[in-house]
Amino acid sequence: MAEPRTPAEVVARAARATDLADLDGAVSDCFACPRLVSWREEVARTKRAAFREQHYWGRPVPGFGAPDARIGILGLAPAAHGGNRTGRIFTGDRSGDVLFAALHRAGLANQPTSVAADDGLTLTDTRIFAAVRCAPPDNKPTPVERDTCAPWLHREVALIRPTLRVVVALGAFAWAAWWPVLRDVYGVRPPSPRPVFGHAAHWSGTAAPELLGCYHVSQQNTFTGRLTPGMLDDVFARAKQLAGVD
Repeated sequence: MAEPRTPAEVVARAARATDLADLDGAVSDCFACPRLVSWREEVARTKRAAFREQHYWGRPVPGFGAPDARIGILGLAPAAHGGNRTGRIFTGDRSGDVLFAALHRAGLANQPTSVAADDGLTLTDTRIFAAVRCAPPDNKPTPVERDTCAPWLHREVALIRPTLRVVVALGAFAWAAWWPVLRDVYGVRPPSPRPVFGHAAHWSGTAAPELLGCYHVSQQNTFTGRLTPGMLDDVFARAKQLAGVD
């Protein structure tokens, strides 16, 4: 099947995905955003010195986790030397170290670390995905890149819709990316004005998952103490409660 190379081809290919495995394969073959393609491949060629002996993934990064997830975790985009290197979201970088340690404490991950795609990590009742599937320069996708990538997110949510009960948005970008999902997947008009993002912010609507805000697990937040392990624990405890996860 042809690799998507235009926004229209992304829309068409996402709509044809019959299950998560099909969607993940299609995501990994996307070439629709020239700037992101150039950047992810350049990073994979030049590498970071600490990883110079490793083979970088250098492609879009699909979602990861349980196909019957009741809790979704929505991030911004893969890290240049994390997911873009390992091929798994939040894997191989310090943001992932913080996130998966918290998921393990919450009983949602079988181990507290995520270092490689074949490290044996599994998630319970949880799936992680990003609003943008390629690593962007300076961690800043453009609005056009965000919108071009949106059909992958929308289709992923549609495929886990039967079980999905709560979405944790990591950061303001992910929080904003959720509102179009309401319209395109659930047929629900997004609230106006949009609820303001904040840590532990909570939006509840009808016929759609609950939405929880959480500061992003970036080093900027975790190294400065803006986001602490206890704050993460509280968010995931609330997510489990809302989702009915024991």
